[in-house]
Amino acid sequence: MGRHDGNRAHLVALVAAVVAAFVMLLCAGGCQSGGRARGAQGVPNTGGTPAYLGFGFTHTQYSADLGNDGARRTAAGVLSADPMPQNQHIMGWGADNPEPGPGSYNFGDLDRRVALMRSTHATPVLTLCCAPDWMKGGGNRTNWSQKSLETAPDRAHYKDFAALAGVIAKRYPDVRHFIVWNEFKGFYDDSRKRWDYEGYTELYNLVYAEIKKQNRNALVGGPYVVMDTETPGNASNASSLQGPWGVVDQRAVDALEYWDKHKAGADFVVVDGSSYTRDGNRMLPDEFAATRKFGDVSTWLTKTTGLPVWWAEWYVEPPDAQDNRRGWTEPHRIAVQATAMMELAGAGVATAFYWNPEEETADCPGCLWSATQLSDGGGKLPMMDLLQRFTAAFHPGTHLRTPDVGGPDAAHLRTLASDRTVLVVNTLGRPVTATVDGHAVGLGAYEVRWLT
Repeated sequence: MGRHDGNRAHLVALVAAVVAAFVMLLCAGGCQSGGRARGAQGVPNTGGTPAYLGFGFTHTQYSADLGNDGARRTAAGVLSADPMPQNQHIMGWGADNPEPGPGSYNFGDLDRRVALMRSTHATPVLTLCCAPDWMKGGGNRTNWSQKSLETAPDRAHYKDFAALAGVIAKRYPDVRHFIVWNEFKGFYDDSRKRWDYEGYTELYNLVYAEIKKQNRNALVGGPYVVMDTETPGNASNASSLQGPWGVVDQRAVDALEYWDKHKAGADFVVVDGSSYTRDGNRMLPDEFAATRKFGDVSTWLTKTTGLPVWWAEWYVEPPDAQDNRRGWTEPHRIAVQATAMMELAGAGVATAFYWNPEEETADCPGCLWSATQLSDGGGKLPMMDLLQRFTAAFHPGTHLRTPDVGGPDAAHLRTLASDRTVLVVNTLGRPVTATVDGHAVGLGAYEVRWLT
């Protein structure tokens, strides 16, 4: 590095420090205005650093690595056209047991998923969950029941799970981002009615050390705890982290704060959650306003941990008794999802993964592409269009601004703007009219409109 380059680097570092201090001042009062206000003031995050990947998605049981050859090629073309980060679990959700017996490995499915991510130019991410049966009291046969899959490894096998994580990191040296475990699965302590965050953190620290040993350039994060919300006034474990959207469960806050205090290290903090309450699936004050939770919680996470914030999953549509989300029309679903993504981006979230629904038929609400099991499958669906356009328009580090919105229906619009793009969402199930930056705009029911 030359002398002038060194001076420039020093200046860049100084500016970054000033910006970081300014961000902390903005949040000193608790950032009660939510994430959108912070972005609207044009405060840049550290987009471009390795932890800031932007929006992407998680592969689930049925993905574009299997199915009709033509449909798989079509889906690969969709993914390659606008690459984004892709996440895959090491066991379950489309991947077989990676270590059926001690020292006996089976990476066929995981190899295929990683190959898909590579071939579509994605930034690959692996979630280190779940554990082989022999690590949790079972034998060498895999029990694929949900109860078994969501069982944590026995403490006596924490080191074995960490060793498996190390083998995986060594096998895929181009994978530089690892999430440790999923939603504290198997770590709930029924006797104490709280999360066993001590056990999780012990496992996390062993995995963290092993990943860094195998690849010093890898980034590792946790704890991937669910930020559950209760209805105000009904919360039996109410925390101070709350808003009009509800009250976050204190047990989730305790788990996150313990991990943050006792972790060996972390390159980002990971959570997931929904905008509706756990009790009764209530959306407060309504499905659009409830998405403010994502901005408020993200701001709290930044203030609490000082780490880049990742959302491993986020949900806006309540499930039915069979855990299906089919109650909304696709325009309604897309409109609420777009509003949630505005909140995440406005709060400076580093990375967020959309949990891609899975179907083998043509009927797949919220899916990113049509099922590759169909001969004409693999085509882009509306949610993928939103995800790809949002990723391109509002990638980390984008300068955000507040557009000028007026007219009779202005209160019913949600907007997010950069210097070159304005995203407008109609939150009503009827047409509306408004002005955006001085231009007349008419939007259909629940329409999502991109303006340049």
